[in-house]
Amino acid sequence: MTLKLQCLTVDCANPAFLADFWAQALGWHVGVGGDEIGVWIERELGDPRETGFPDILFLKVPDLKTGKNRMHFDLRPDDQEAEVARLESLGAQRIDIGQDEDPDTTWVVMADPEGNEFCVLKAPTK
Repeated sequence: MTLKLQCLTVDCANPAFLADFWAQALGWHVGVGGDEIGVWIERELGDPRETGFPDILFLKVPDLKTGKNRMHFDLRPDDQEAEVARLESLGAQRIDIGQDEDPDTTWVVMADPEGNEFCVLKAPTK
């Protein structure tokens, strides 16, 4: 049996808007054929079963986000400070979920325009 990850799904109020934010943030492509119910982004054009990279599907739901995400993205840039600034310019914002209480915290917690949390990790050490 072969099993491959097709997509990660993010519930949201405005799929096109959030897909555009994440496509810009990640440098991915907005999928062709999305609609008001769902829009996806893809790292490489083509079938995720062939490219090896799952899509991220933004699916319209009627309920608003409440509470902390059960799953989130961790992003590892070459330059954490510059990437946080770029993401803020796209509409993300820094948030505090308690990480600032630990002096050993090396990541920045942010929220996308709909409030979904994600982390920007420090640059890789060589």
